[in-house]
Amino acid sequence: MSKRTKVALIGNPNTGKTSLFNQLTGLSQKVGNYPGVTVDKKQGLCKLPNGTSAIITDLPGTYSINPTSIDESIVLKTLLTTTEEDKPDVIVVVADVENLKRNLLLFTQIQDLGIPVILALNMADQLQRKGISIDIDSLQKELHTKVILMSARNNEGVNDLKEEIVNYKTITTYSNFNEISSKIDVDYFNELSEKSTNFSVYELWLMYTKQYTSLLSSEENEKLQMFGHDVSKQKKYQHKETIYRYQKINSILKKTYKVDASQATDLRSKLDSIFTHKIFGYVFFFGLLLLIFQSVFDWASTPMDFIDGLFANIAEFTKSKLPEGMFTDLLTDGIIPGIGGVVIFIPQIAILFLFIALLEETGYMSRVVFLMDKIMRRFGMSGKSVIPLISGTACAIPAIMATRTISSWKERLITILVTPFTTCSARLPVYAILIALIIPDTKVLGFISLQGITLLGLYVLGFGAAIIAAFILHKTLKIKSNSFFVIEMPNYKLPSAKNVFLDVLEKTKAFVFGAGKIILAISIVLWFLASHGPSSFDNVEKNITENTVNQQLSEQELAQKIASAKLENSYIGIAGKTIEPVVKPLGYDWKIGIGLIASFAAREVFIGTLATIYSVENNDEDISTIKQKMASEVNTFTGEKQFNFATGISLLLFYAFAMQCMATLAIVKRETKSWKWPMIQLVGMGALAYLSAFIAYQILK
Repeated sequence: MSKRTKVALIGNPNTGKTSLFNQLTGLSQKVGNYPGVTVDKKQGLCKLPNGTSAIITDLPGTYSINPTSIDESIVLKTLLTTTEEDKPDVIVVVADVENLKRNLLLFTQIQDLGIPVILALNMADQLQRKGISIDIDSLQKELHTKVILMSARNNEGVNDLKEEIVNYKTITTYSNFNEISSKIDVDYFNELSEKSTNFSVYELWLMYTKQYTSLLSSEENEKLQMFGHDVSKQKKYQHKETIYRYQKINSILKKTYKVDASQATDLRSKLDSIFTHKIFGYVFFFGLLLLIFQSVFDWASTPMDFIDGLFANIAEFTKSKLPEGMFTDLLTDGIIPGIGGVVIFIPQIAILFLFIALLEETGYMSRVVFLMDKIMRRFGMSGKSVIPLISGTACAIPAIMATRTISSWKERLITILVTPFTTCSARLPVYAILIALIIPDTKVLGFISLQGITLLGLYVLGFGAAIIAAFILHKTLKIKSNSFFVIEMPNYKLPSAKNVFLDVLEKTKAFVFGAGKIILAISIVLWFLASHGPSSFDNVEKNITENTVNQQLSEQELAQKIASAKLENSYIGIAGKTIEPVVKPLGYDWKIGIGLIASFAAREVFIGTLATIYSVENNDEDISTIKQKMASEVNTFTGEKQFNFATGISLLLFYAFAMQCMATLAIVKRETKSWKWPMIQLVGMGALAYLSAFIAYQILK
């Protein structure tokens, strides 16, 4: 079997690199992490025209291989590695035809590393609309490499690119740096080149300026250290390097690249005047959010009801076919209801991810970042903080990692600390079922769902809490900080169905399997704790039977009393009764208290926990689904429905503010290099959650 060609995809953000990666690899993708770094590493398999295959690695988007963030440093480390397994055979630099000048800076740097490079000019379908013309043949000669004009979105030119990847060994390597270094300081770079014979002078320059010397031998490293570290000279020479690169790029583009604005048919400026307007921009954004949360409820209701009923039927079928015993009880009362508590919310989560993917694909998300920058500045953050906050609606973990693009440590720290306030997908199952239980399914003005408005209100509440917390931190944190805000406004694009599908599929799978593992483990533990106790259940059953002999209970009512008594005398019942005084002022009984504690592992565990507890307790065959079990639950103190309006609002507020995710705390510790900040989050958000829930219940009860 032929050796697979290793291809690295590199490009500026918003050049269509992801679209090209999806076209080349399709469904043959896997996502992991770079060694020692919690940054996504996307790889996929691509079939080539000659029958062989290539491993495509999608490197993080970067403007330069002089990194200013952790994501960008991944690119440099990947390209400088000497490990045969990791070093690419050929590099495909993806460039946007509209921003070719800026893109070529990265290309010329990559070219100087001595690895075969192909330049893929993407978004060729935009040439006529933008009034752009490119002389490809001349550009190839000037750049000394292969240039492919393509449109990844329309699958045009992709086969041509595959042909060039097959023939990558015929591409001659070319270096611009010798000419550049002679203009900067010829003696300086000649002396630097003598420090190692295994690397080019440009590679040594990158290692030297970025202190990335792990690939050098001890002797080479020692020589490089003796070269000195004049930081002011390094910065001065890097600045000159960039100037000389752009001078050459300008001279090349004058010969090969023409823009005739009179021929453009671009609607971008007209759309921007609406979407970034100081009044209408916010109105449109808020209306869009309302549409999203309306859809989350309206579109998902039918499939959710189907899934809810399906898992109830599976549990019932399993109980009828398997013999009575511990294993059957584990399946029907523990595992099936627990997993059902996660799977039921797949439609809502997928719909939410679908809208987020569409906003990113169309280019609208960048307008939101620009729009929000002025507001965020007042609260100690910048427009760049909006991306983690919006990403937090999917999951706080990648959102917190996304703060690495924020250059100011103070702004980054504030964003890290407040991001968990934004409503993540793990909260959505709790919100969805509680809203369905306490908010009537009625329409406001005949078409706006009251449940959808409530859900939007909770998202706004979370974002508002994040903003207020950021303002307090901005005023209290004594950290000196200077920052600037730069964002690229990509072109508006029709969403690629393939990109959207793969994005939604990947994120939904990550949620389901990530939550599913936790739910499965906790469901088994909870079932055991709820089905066993320190004393024999036979005595409990005997006592209930004797005490109710004169009450003329039906067989069903007697069975229900016995099941409830067994649950109260189980390990989990005893633990729940112990913590009940703490949660009772919030309107919760001991069962909800157990759900709260379990959900500190992960918020979405709450519904699965209650499903498991109620399944162990409830023997009524007419009450089979998770919703039915929660709706029929009665508070033993008040005799009223447990999930009434006051308790429901109390729970919604508790989950809106509480830090209930151990994985998020771990990633905050990793990003801040200290346990101080995650502990502040845990205690501060927990206290706010308890106080808010207490006040709400006491007012509404």
